Amino acid sequence: MDKLLGIRLKKAREEVNLSQGAFAKSLGLSSEYISLLESGKRTPSFETLVKVAGFLNKNVSYFFEDKRPAFERLFDLAEADERVRKDLLKFQATCVRYLDLEDRTGRRLDLAPQYARVSAERLAEEERRRLGLGNEPIRDVLALCEVNGCRIIRQTLPEEARIAGIFVFDEERKAAFALVNANEPPGLQTLIAAHLYGHYLMDRADGPIVDNPDVVVEEYVSLYPPREQFAQAFASRFLMPPGKLRELVEKDQRSKSLSFDDVLFLKRYFGVSTRAMLRTLRGRGILPEAKFEEYFKRNPEDREQEVFGGLSGQEERRSRTLFRKSRTIPSDRYRLLAAEAAAMDKARGEPAPGPPKTGENDE
Repeated sequence: MDKLLGIRLKKAREEVNLSQGAFAKSLGLSSEYISLLESGKRTPSFETLVKVAGFLNKNVSYFFEDKRPAFERLFDLAEADERVRKDLLKFQATCVRYLDLEDRTGRRLDLAPQYARVSAERLAEEERRRLGLGNEPIRDVLALCEVNGCRIIRQTLPEEARIAGIFVFDEERKAAFALVNANEPPGLQTLIAAHLYGHYLMDRADGPIVDNPDVVVEEYVSLYPPREQFAQAFASRFLMPPGKLRELVEKDQRSKSLSFDDVLFLKRYFGVSTRAMLRTLRGRGILPEAKFEEYFKRNPEDREQEVFGGLSGQEERRSRTLFRKSRTIPSDRYRLLAAEAAAMDKARGEPAPGPPKTGENDE
């Protein structure tokens, strides 16, 4: 909200052709304070906001309402440099192509219900019940998001962008999109997708959301707005149902303390990363803090390879997936629609449009 307020304040100030200094002087405020407001780094008091709104001949609501198209607002929120802006434009273009494929094939997705305000734990339980998942693990949460109306686009973003994921809801077309940074380790991508799905279920009417990597880390998410804490609590419950986790621990490990190998077994069972599993076990009181700290320092991949003969696909290492140049990775559903549209075009004797570029040199 501070970011949106800053954008709207700067726009209104420029409409009356005032510099920050002249504007501040007229209000009896410092130019430094106005600069902080416009950059979204300071929250004004209600009295100050009323004074500013009155001077600009605006309603207070003006500073919080933004009816521009979702992607136009996204570019403001992302504070993007030119490289990242190109990546966001590519994301937008892929979203447009995705909807075009749905229209051509007649396979538009229905939206999942938007829930009334409930606890994150209750939302995870209700959504699992709605989808008939029971307490079993979700083997492909990205595919699950897609078939339930939240289109997933995996795209590499530069590390300096500090973007783990993006959620955008196109109100006009009633279409939801989530970008998952494919430069993150696979296990983290799973968590990011579930986190964005939480935004989809609860926050789709609130405008675009740009999440940095810290919001999917338990130790840091408490520093962020409540909706981020909510989405992360939902993601943990949705991916690792407490009942099933407790059942596995009590049934198989029984009363003994969990070994590192037990943790690796559990993370493979639920299809998440080792660190996500460790944080969940600690958060639910199953793993003592001392054990958590000991296991957190260990290299999970070498031990997993040794014990289980291979990795589960949720390895932690960023270097295995890091792409220096922009790359879009179409989902299975996108590829299915593209193949169907191509077959329809071939039957009509029309040239089929090419798929989105996916190579490392894709700019």
